[in-house]
Amino acid sequence: MTKPNDHDNKTRCSWCGSDPQYVAYHDEVWGRPVADSRELFEKLCLDGQQAGLSWITILKKQANYQRAFADFVPERIVELPESYKLELMENAGIVRNRLKIESIFRNARAYLAMQEKGQDFAEFLWQFSDGTPRIFARQGHDIPTSDAVSDSMAKALKKAGFNFVGTTICYAFMQAVGMVNDHRVDCHCYEPVCREMRNFSL
Repeated sequence: MTKPNDHDNKTRCSWCGSDPQYVAYHDEVWGRPVADSRELFEKLCLDGQQAGLSWITILKKQANYQRAFADFVPERIVELPESYKLELMENAGIVRNRLKIESIFRNARAYLAMQEKGQDFAEFLWQFSDGTPRIFARQGHDIPTSDAVSDSMAKALKKAGFNFVGTTICYAFMQAVGMVNDHRVDCHCYEPVCREMRNFSL
């Protein structure tokens, strides 16, 4: 269940707890529709870094990732020398996992290959929800970790050359970037997010 937060008496989704950074992410970022391709690329990469970890672990390292990976500008990432990957394995500010580090480089190459074919990344991702956020009325613990839409997105991303993009990661990504509204109905963000979603357009 959601409970009023002690410091401001607002009811929130229970997953964000009371950590100030997590609460701010819940209130200001999670579920707000995103149309910018670079921002979507960054979020997809970071969700891949989360695999096997909690999101707050990656959230607290996000600024370090931005510094380490050229602000997630794909064109700049692919220009980084191979030797830089060894430096990243020594960077305590990020998750030092070779496969996860390599995935960001791989995803940057896939992003640029898509761009070269004339495919806009934001349009590619949003096509799976027909370009429109899906608004639900979640209550209790009825929030899924994947669905048919995330299955389709994961399959298409893998085919396009991306990795660390399984269906669970894709569903968490859709929740975060406003492709679905999974704030619970009693959360104070539910209605504001619904309004943003109804006014959203690519």
